[in-house]
Amino acid sequence: MPKMRSNKKAKQNPKSKIIIPIVVLALIFVTIGAGMSYFKKSLFTVMKVPDFELTNQNNQKISNKDMLGKVYLVEFFFSKCPTICPVMNSNMKHIEETINDKNFGIISISIDPTNDTPEVLKNHARMLGTKSPNWHFLTGNRDYIDNLADQFNIYVGDKEDQSESLNHSGMIALVDQEGNLRSRFDENNSPILYYSGLNYEDPEGKTTSLTGKYHPDREKLIEDIRKLLKQ
Repeated sequence: MPKMRSNKKAKQNPKSKIIIPIVVLALIFVTIGAGMSYFKKSLFTVMKVPDFELTNQNNQKISNKDMLGKVYLVEFFFSKCPTICPVMNSNMKHIEETINDKNFGIISISIDPTNDTPEVLKNHARMLGTKSPNWHFLTGNRDYIDNLADQFNIYVGDKEDQSESLNHSGMIALVDQEGNLRSRFDENNSPILYYSGLNYEDPEGKTTSLTGKYHPDREKLIEDIRKLLKQ
C-alpha cells in the first residue's frame, strides 16, 4: 500500500536561521571592503587639462596636444624666485630622475616672462641639471599665463599688484596620457586635487619648511605617476 504524503512542513534547523544571515552580511562586508580598497587605490579624474601653447627654453612652441601620450606634471614658478621655486624645482628633478621614463614629462610655466626669456630658461634648466627632453620650461604673455593658471585653479598673484605679482602656489597638477588632471584620495576618501611641491618639517606634511627634510607629496607623486604609466 503506497505511503501517504505528509502535509507537514519539515522543521527548519534553528541554527540555519542564524548562520545564513551572518554569511550574507559577511559577504556584503567583504564586497564593500574590496570596493573601498579599489576606490582608495584608484585615481580621481579632476577635469580636462586646459588648452595651452607657450614657448619653451629651446624656442619651440609646446602645447597640451604635444604632451598627449605622456604622464606629466605642471607647476608655476619663476627663475629668480628665492624661496619656494628652488624647492619645487629640486623636488621635480628628484621625480624626473626617479621615474626616468620617456613617457614622463614636466611643464614648468614662468610667471615672470619679462625676465624669463627662452635663453634665461635654458640657462636655468642647465643649472638645474635637467636631462629629460620632456621637461619644458615655458614662457609667454603674462595675461595668457594668468588666465591659464586660473583655468588650472592654481594660484598666481595679480600682476598689477607689485607686492603680489610674483606670488604663486606651490601646488602641482598631475596629468595622464589622455590629458586629464588626476589625483589620489585622502584618508577621508576625498580627492586631494593637487599635490604639494614643497618640503615639510614633519612626515605628515603639516608644517612647510624651505629646509624641511620631508617630502610626503613627492613620494605620492612618484607612486601615482608609476601607476598611470602602467595603464
